[in-house]
Formats: sequence, structure tokens, C-alpha cells
Amino acid sequence: MNALPAEITIHRADSFDEVPPTTFYRIAKLRQEVFVLEQDCVYLDLDGRDLEQETIQVWAETTDGSIASSVRILNEDAQEPGLRSIGRVVTSPAHRGQGIAAAVLNTAIEVCGDHPIQIHAQSYLTEWYARFGFTTNGEEFLEDGIPHTPMRIG
Repeated sequence: MNALPAEITIHRADSFDEVPPTTFYRIAKLRQEVFVLEQDCVYLDLDGRDLEQETIQVWAETTDGSIASSVRILNEDAQEPGLRSIGRVVTSPAHRGQGIAAAVLNTAIEVCGDHPIQIHAQSYLTEWYARFGFTTNGEEFLEDGIPHTPMRIG
């Protein structure tokens, strides 16, 4: 794996209360900039799942506090015992192509430990996710007009 740029550090919060309010604001702002504006998907990003007790946030932050990339890890025990999902995978346009998203995703996978992990990958990124061990486990579907593919580890 390539080294991260010197100004980038990876952070993790095991509950919403551990995320500084300004940091979560910046994470939510980035998610809106990319998903709602750039990808033209009008949906309620702040869906309440960030507040769930077992939701984990992982993010890459610059020295000036900007968010370069982030993901959230959800407990999906209600769907399947032990299942985790990684979602809201987002990277700032200014920080793409630098290995930052890969570092954040690797951290998230490590955090999940031996738990099975599911994602709903934008279909054009299935090869990228496959590099991390994800395999397709269902039919492609449309979400907000964008083709997605269910993928899984474990």
C-alpha cells in the first residue's frame, strides 16, 4: 500500500459521541457535496443511522481539519447475526487518486474484524472493492438512478 500524504491522518470513533461536532459537520457536508450535488442523488443522507450506538465512523482528515475521505460501519445484527455493513464511502474530489479512500476502507475492514461485511458498491467500482476481498453476492440494482452491486466479505 502506498504511503498516505503527510498531511493526512486516519481517525476512528466507536460511537457518535466520540466524533467532534465540527468533524461530523464536515463529514456530513462532504457526503452531501458528493452524493447529493456531484452525483445528483436527492435523498436523506442523515438517516439516523449515524446516531446508532454501535455505528463506527472512520475518516481521513487533513492538518487543517478538512475531511479527505470517510466511511461508516453499521451493525446489521437485525439482518444477520454478526453482519456489519460499510457505507457512505466518500472521498473529496481534491483527494481522489492518492490512496486515501483505500486506507480508510482498509481501516474499516480491520475494525470489522472477523465479522462478515456487506457493501452496496456503485457498480463501476466493483473491481476496486474486489481488491479488498469483496465478492459480488447478488444482482445489480438501481439506487437513486445509479447502478449498485451487492458485495460481501465472509
